[in-house]
Amino acid sequence: MVTPLMPKATAVWLVDNTALTFEQIGSFCGLHPLEVKGIADDEVAVGIQGLDPVSNGQLTTEEIERCLADTTARLQLAESNMPRPQARTSGPRYTPVSKRQDRPSAIMWLLRYHEELSDAQVSKLVGTTKPTINSVRERTHWNIANIKPIDPVSLGMCTQAELDTAVTKAQARRRAREEKERKSQGGKSAVAATDSAAVATEPAAPEVAPEKALPDLSPGLPVKEEKATAESVFGAAAEAPESEAEPALDPDAIFSRPATEPKDPASAEPAAASPAAEVGDETEETEAEAEAEA
Repeated sequence: MVTPLMPKATAVWLVDNTALTFEQIGSFCGLHPLEVKGIADDEVAVGIQGLDPVSNGQLTTEEIERCLADTTARLQLAESNMPRPQARTSGPRYTPVSKRQDRPSAIMWLLRYHEELSDAQVSKLVGTTKPTINSVRERTHWNIANIKPIDPVSLGMCTQAELDTAVTKAQARRRAREEKERKSQGGKSAVAATDSAAVATEPAAPEVAPEKALPDLSPGLPVKEEKATAESVFGAAAEAPESEAEPALDPDAIFSRPATEPKDPASAEPAAASPAAEVGDETEETEAEAEAEA
């Protein structure tokens, strides 16, 4: 229904200047009868100045008198060359500035408890954008440490009826998708069963006997394995050169004077007895000295 410009201001003027009922004024201005009653009691639209709909060409005096005579009649807008205001279409929800900081909390609650909701439905319920939804889902939001899930209905961002409607649509869409996937899987299994049946009906190919291995006609000669030795691995060691034999050492030649060879064999014996004669002479001298002292 098309409403007049500034409906609350028009309702204030009609309440103050006419005797129309609350239902007639509410129907004409697009307000609830209780809201019109609140205007009459100075509880609603306090401080709003009334707007005369007759002076601006939205209503005629004859229309007001007609509705005054019949309480069941409803006011009709006057025909005008001015374009009529269009009813507001459903668009992005407006969120008050005081509640915009609670959007991430509402988004987290919807993502946690209603995973079936699409991003478009969450955006419509809370009045946010898809980048914000993705940042909360991926936990990359700048204030993710302080975000706690809160019911958007309790925050006043949407009504319970709107939330229930969105959840019902999302669940129906999920069931339809699952049913479609089930049918597609059933069709694939039926095709696989048909193919297996066709393969079973085909005649089996004749079995081919395995080829026999040919006998080994080569003579079986034993192979002698050579053991690995140090010479075969590292090579033969070079032979050390033979050294000249060293002369044997004579201890007499080292620790005593060599004896002089006698000139003739006859002189050898006296030379050997000389030490004994010397000892006899010394003994005689010693005895003579002892007798002289006595």
